[in-house]
Amino acid sequence: MNVAEIPLTPDNQQFSITLNSTSYRMRIIWRDTPGWVLDLQDSAGVNLITGIPLVTNVNLLAQYAYMGFGFGLMVFCDDAAQEYPSKTDLGTGSHLYVVQS
Repeated sequence: MNVAEIPLTPDNQQFSITLNSTSYRMRIIWRDTPGWVLDLQDSAGVNLITGIPLVTNVNLLAQYAYMGFGFGLMVFCDDAAQEYPSKTDLGTGSHLYVVQS
């Protein structure tokens, strides 16, 4: 199993990333009530999945296994009692990881 951190900052951001030899775009946006949410797009910017809340200790893509991505995304916080990344600690106290088997 390969685990790698996707480097983030506590800002709205959009970037390209290659996972399992496929190019994707990720958009991560702070939305007050739900907190940080992730949109996963194909390389052309077409939405594949939108509005995934960044919650800890679960595979964010588990319910989308039928889409055959071949990887998972997980969030962990340095403070084990923290359930969500805060507005100011994304990438420093809260981390997004890609998990590939």
